[in-house]
This record gives sequence, C-alpha cells and structure tokens, in this order.
Amino acid sequence: MIFSTLELNKNEPIYTQLERHILEGIRKGELTKGSKLPSTREASKFLNVSRNSVIAAYEELEGRAVITTKRGKGTFVSIDGHKESFDYDIDWNKKVNFYGNTLRNLDIIKSELSYEKGMISFKSIAPEEDLFNVDDFKRALLDAWNFEQENLLNYGYAKGYKPLIDYFTHYMESKGVSTYNKDILITNGFTEAFDIILSSLTKEGDVILCEEPTHNTALKIMKSHKLKIVQIPMDKDGIKLKELEEAIKKYSPSFGYFIPSYNNPTGIVTKGERRKELMRLCREYKVPIIEDGFNEELLYSSSPAKPLAALGGEGNGVIYIGSLSKILFPGLRIGWILGDLNLIDTLESVKRGRTIHSSFLDQSAFYYYLKSGAFNRYLRNVRKFYKDKYNLVMESIEKYIDYDYVTGEGGLHVFIKLKNSLDARKLLDICYKRGVIFMSGDIFFENGQGKDSLRIGFGRVKDEDIVKGIKIIGEGIRELS
Repeated sequence: MIFSTLELNKNEPIYTQLERHILEGIRKGELTKGSKLPSTREASKFLNVSRNSVIAAYEELEGRAVITTKRGKGTFVSIDGHKESFDYDIDWNKKVNFYGNTLRNLDIIKSELSYEKGMISFKSIAPEEDLFNVDDFKRALLDAWNFEQENLLNYGYAKGYKPLIDYFTHYMESKGVSTYNKDILITNGFTEAFDIILSSLTKEGDVILCEEPTHNTALKIMKSHKLKIVQIPMDKDGIKLKELEEAIKKYSPSFGYFIPSYNNPTGIVTKGERRKELMRLCREYKVPIIEDGFNEELLYSSSPAKPLAALGGEGNGVIYIGSLSKILFPGLRIGWILGDLNLIDTLESVKRGRTIHSSFLDQSAFYYYLKSGAFNRYLRNVRKFYKDKYNLVMESIEKYIDYDYVTGEGGLHVFIKLKNSLDARKLLDICYKRGVIFMSGDIFFENGQGKDSLRIGFGRVKDEDIVKGIKIIGEGIRELS
C-alpha cells in the first residue's frame, strides 16, 4: 500500500498531501509506470479520511496526466519517475583469467574464416540433418512424456537418467567392454566429459600424450588446464609405438588421450595388433588412458575394431568417453563417461557441482528413441549414404588434387597432406575467394606443424558441390605450386 508511509498533518489540505505523496513515490521509483493505485474507497478507509479528499487528489493528478483511470479496472500511474542509477565501468579484459583467455584465443569459430551464404563448406563434420528420422524422435518424445510426465521438468540426477545409463551400459557390453566394477556418467557431450575428467584428475604441468594430429577441441581444453601436451606421430596403422614408448619413459605422463577409431582429423583407425601393443605399453608403465570413442559407427574401408576399453578387460585403466553426436542429433549434447566405479562416483559430484545434471527431457526422449530400434534403422540408412559420399570425395581427390597422401577410413572427413610443403593457409585464402572453405590442418597440431595439410568434412555437402569444391581446391594447389 503506497499510503502506508504517509503521515498526515493538520496544516495542509488532505488532498494536497495525498497528491504530493504519490508524486514523491513516483520520483523515488516506488511507483513505476503501470503501477496500480488503491481505489478511492480503499485509500479513504485505510487513511481514515474523507473519500472526497482522495477523489480530489486523483482528479488533480489525472488532469496533469500523471495517472489514468480505466473504467472497471482501476487507476494506474501513467509516467516514469526518475530512475536512480549508479553507473560505473570495469575493464573486464583485465579480469579474464588464463582459462578464459585460452579458450577465447583458441576459439576457432571466432578465429577462423567464417562460412558465408552460398559457399561450399568442407569445414563441418556434423551429420546431415535431412537424414534424421524426425518422426521417430517425435514419437520417442511423446513416449517419454507419457511415461515420466511432469517429472521431466523437475530436477533430475547428476549421474543421469537411469534407463539411458542402462542402455549405454548394454551398448558398451555389445562392443566387448567389461562393465564389471564400472559405471556411467551422462554428460553434455564429449566436451564437458573431457573437461570434467581433466578438472578432476590433473594439475598444472601434468603431461598428456596424444596422437599427432588430434582433436582441436581436446587440445584447447588441455591447454586451458595448463597441461603439457606431447603429441606422438602416426602412420597408416595408427600411433607409432616406438615413439610412444620413448615419450612415456621421458615424460612419465599422467594420461594418454587417444582416438583409436577414425582419429579426428586423419580418419585413421588404429589396427588391432597396434591397439594391443598400445595397451601393453600403457599397462607396463601404468599410464591411464582416456579413450575418445569418436565416430565408431561409421566405417567404410576397414573392419570394426574393439575399443581400447574392451582390451582393458576387467581392469580400470581406461576411461571411455562416448558420444553419438557426430552421427545423430548433435543438438541434444548427450555423451557419457564409462569408468571405474569409484571414479564415476567422484565425477558425478563434480558434474553436480557444475551443472547439477544434463537435461532429463533430452535424456528421456533419446532413451525412448534408442529403445524403439530407430537408431539401428537410422544407421543402416546413413552408412550407405555417407559411404557413397566418402567414395565420391576420394574419387574427386584422386582426379583433381596433387597430394602427398590422403587418410580416412570412416567418419565424415578425410585428411590431405599436400606435396612440397605447400601452405594450406595460402590455399585456403585462394579457395575462400572462390567460395570454398575447409579446415586448415595446423589447428590439430600442438607444435606448429601441419601447415601443409587440410581436413575435408563432407557430411552435409551436396554431391555436386563435393566435385565442384574439390576441383576448386585442386586449381588453387596448381596455382601455388
């Protein structure tokens, strides 16, 4: 009640005091434009004064367009009063810490050439959304709502939606992974999973071994945690074991981070015997492994290989990060960590301390989609679609590009090493002016190498644009040669 602080005196007319009190309330911001005033009857009763005094005050203010009476609704303030503010400025650039600056400086969305409408873009390795079986997902969303209803809109559990955890547990078992004394934590995709692991298990200066080249997002997250990154070169069969063992002996690493299936960006699949030797080395020197289960479902020219987590048996030396977002519904941002039971218990608490939990609505809908068998049907359709695109990419590269070598056995990308140390950045500048964009390979290297390489992502590129775009890249190479 605006009049609760009004103290009337006997020296002035009551209506004048009422009028002044209302104006003072507007000036102080206690009454804002649109605020409703008490009715004349309510005000007179509250103040124990004549209703005519209140009417007189309201009429005076209405005559000055300060308030407005709306028939059947009441009386409202019509103007804005003085808004008191306390403006001051902070130099936020000086406040941003190492973590923030590192991620900002390594943000390729902001630092790399951007896609312009009409361009042929080989930058993305996202799936083609036109292939998503949307009707199946709509049914799954309705199934989730019918079963869970309002529970999906309330707080959930940091560990994740139990039916989805159970589904991923069986999914991993189908890959030959032992889940004995292991558990799963649902995350917002790979990025959160990797960041949670590093935040919980590493400290500044720790050494992490990884393939050369490797996932750009993983590189920037490792750098943001002030970790020392040591990259191990690869050949067509995967990471080189001699160099790996030498690095282990030299650096005593805290972790090895590996993408054994369809490495990003090379698309190389570490072969079976090489995987076993990698596991033997890590077991011998007690090096924990973070395995990135990247694009394991899209294979074109090689046989399926068991994850490192499967080769680890009932041991707990491998932490597996899984995600289906490179082939299906990346917008849902659903991933998972499979690891030691006690470790997941800790990571669950870290997850709760950060984001409380991932969206239960998304998790539940995704579970019912997977449970319905729609994912398996989707895979059967998209494997042929992407394999045909992959074959077209390889044919076009053979026809138009003079290269040193090309790698890629699965997923939605291939990697090209150019001849004669040709600068891929200069090539990108030429192609960009002609409406073609790709990802320069140097962003996947820690030590400034890879300047003569590039990644071609093809999942969302039309067939005719694949041919046209790769031809333009080939023309640019000849101009620079």
